[in-house]
Amino acid sequence: MAAAISLAFTLFLTPVFLRLFRKWGWGQVIRTPEAIENPNHEAKRGTPTMGGVIFIVGTMVGYFTGTYVGGGTPALSALLVIWLMVGFGAVGFIDDYMKVRSQRSLGLSGWRKIIGQLVVIIPFGIVALNFPNAFDQTPASGSISLFRDIPWLNLFAFTAILGWALYLLWISVIGVATSNSVNLTDGLDGLAAGAGVIVVGAYSLIAFWQFKQSCVGEGVETAALGGCYEVRDPFSLAIIAASFAASLIGFLWWNAPKAKVFMGDVGSMAIGGVITAMAILTRTELLLLVIAGVFVLASGSVILQRAYFKITRGKRLFLMSPFHHHLEMRGWSEVTIVVRMWIIAGLLAISAVGLFYVEWLTRVD
Repeated sequence: MAAAISLAFTLFLTPVFLRLFRKWGWGQVIRTPEAIENPNHEAKRGTPTMGGVIFIVGTMVGYFTGTYVGGGTPALSALLVIWLMVGFGAVGFIDDYMKVRSQRSLGLSGWRKIIGQLVVIIPFGIVALNFPNAFDQTPASGSISLFRDIPWLNLFAFTAILGWALYLLWISVIGVATSNSVNLTDGLDGLAAGAGVIVVGAYSLIAFWQFKQSCVGEGVETAALGGCYEVRDPFSLAIIAASFAASLIGFLWWNAPKAKVFMGDVGSMAIGGVITAMAILTRTELLLLVIAGVFVLASGSVILQRAYFKITRGKRLFLMSPFHHHLEMRGWSEVTIVVRMWIIAGLLAISAVGLFYVEWLTRVD
């Protein structure tokens, strides 16, 4: 129910939001290309932006309505996902608003954006390691995880103070890197939204499987106990992820080429926040590199471009970075790039879910 409500909200109410955005002057600011051969998106100038507000609101409306109508109460883990979604989205909103207000493509500086993200993720991390439930489970753990916690990578193996420092540093790196990677990917119509649907949808499947194989759930077969998961509120995590993915699908209807609305930094940062929270709370942090590989491709290409430029003193590895702009420079059409990037995102997400399932099989007698 929650996912259906979120989908309907963004699919049918986006035009209402667009009229408000135009009234408020929330139009996209386009940077003038530095060279004539660089991709020119001048035709997109003035398109309503900051559309991430729509699917953020849609997700919350769907999740809370579905939860309360179903007679339940919001779980702490789901509330933490919402916290990162809204918090990171707020940082992006400030960045977008500064651009729209000044009509320049310069918003928050890089360090100010990172500071804003840290202000959001540090409270998230503190709460996630506290407030155990009746089974003594906290939303997050103090270990680095791949398919589940890795015992020999316990960040609290030495002292509590050092453990907290390493833990907060670790989740901060995940949050900043993930949200900025999604932000870099959001350069073509529908690219980040479509990839976000695939990645968050994969996390919803993982969380649902963890719910079916929970160590504290009812009906878990004795033979499967070796592969059970010590994840708190997995069903609620599956629901909030499904609500967000559904909300993105409804938004994508209007964001697909040729886009009627852009998500803005408020949207890309919110997607990064949800992916970060799901990776931490489902205990699949390192698997994030595969599940969200399409976003890693964008940030990785930027890092490689800059490193190669410095090492070779002026030479470029790509015609332009991020990688999707390199493909534009090679003459690929925007639609072709977007669809093929969606395919890559799907293949990586399927591969990650497959590896996750195979790891479970190895533990079942």
